[in-house]
Amino acid sequence: MHSRLRLISAAVAALFVAACGKDPVPGEMPPPEVGVVVVHARPVPLVREASARLAPTRASDVRARVPGVVQKRLYKEGSMVKEGQPLVQIDPAPLRAQLAAALANLEQADAAAKNASVTAQRNRELTKQQLVSRMQLDDSEALERTTAAQVSAAKAQVDTARINLSYANVTAPIAGRAGQMRVLEGALVGQGEATLLTTVEQVDPIFVFFDQPASDFERLQRAQAAGQVTISEGNKAEVRVIRADGSEYPHPGTLSFSDYSVNPSTGAVAFRGVIPNPDRMLLPGMYVNVRLTAGVLNKGFEVPQLAVQRDAQGSFVLAVGADGTVAAKRVDVISSIGANWLIGEGLADGDQVIVSGLQLSRPGMKVVPKPVDEPPPPATAASAPGS
Repeated sequence: MHSRLRLISAAVAALFVAACGKDPVPGEMPPPEVGVVVVHARPVPLVREASARLAPTRASDVRARVPGVVQKRLYKEGSMVKEGQPLVQIDPAPLRAQLAAALANLEQADAAAKNASVTAQRNRELTKQQLVSRMQLDDSEALERTTAAQVSAAKAQVDTARINLSYANVTAPIAGRAGQMRVLEGALVGQGEATLLTTVEQVDPIFVFFDQPASDFERLQRAQAAGQVTISEGNKAEVRVIRADGSEYPHPGTLSFSDYSVNPSTGAVAFRGVIPNPDRMLLPGMYVNVRLTAGVLNKGFEVPQLAVQRDAQGSFVLAVGADGTVAAKRVDVISSIGANWLIGEGLADGDQVIVSGLQLSRPGMKVVPKPVDEPPPPATAASAPGS
């Protein structure tokens, strides 16, 4: 029985030696196999994602600028209107009466001014002949000046009455979408205040407001100073809207404004983009996500997120050298690309980064690298981590 067991053990040992190709060292395990991906440097767009809110590029409250009774709504609520298009009709009859009274006052003032002018001119001629006293001339000339001023005041009253009459026909101050009518026909408006009638908003293009952490903004500037990143300038930075269902809005926009101060309560910098909205699918007040292409990382490496580890000193990956030795490499994580991290510094082109078998790998030990079956899919944009 014992001899049979010894024979079996000897046969197993012989097969193991034949499989390994060399005599095993007593007590030593063969190097473990680990899955690796080979990383290569390439330019990668830097994309920052954030929550955002849409707002009209222009908005104007349409108010009743004269008192009166609303006679009729002249537009369809929610429709697009042109600048100067009539929206609301206020009863013009009282305003026409005021204009007629102002015109009558002007005629009266003009007649008085003409009479005073004739009298003053006659007294000037008679004064030369010493037939009128100097005091009479002075009085007539004073009356001439007074009546001329009264004509100017009467003309101003006529202009005011005409303007007020024009306000009875309330028009759109800007082109855009006219909202709901805030008052009903027959309502008395403009009594002591400019009553809000409706609002016109310009939604093509449309603004998108969002914030970005100041620390991220500062890190990008440092990377640009070091030559690692090329930051897009002004309206060259692309902004894309991601709708609530996760779909991407087809019309990309541009960055139109970035604040130069940090909000002390949030530690963020305010940004504003302009998005074309020809189909009016984006509505003011909607909450969406945005992807801002902040620039290009000139030399970046894509590494699966599970390969990046962290300790008290920061982020690192385990890489396999040409001799099969595992080494820890400190890396600078710039942002994320889908399921990958974008690495800025710490790797070299062609490095073999361990992505599976990490629990079996330690710096300095020997391993057998095996390329993973499915390398990480390439992505076209990098987004901020944690966004």
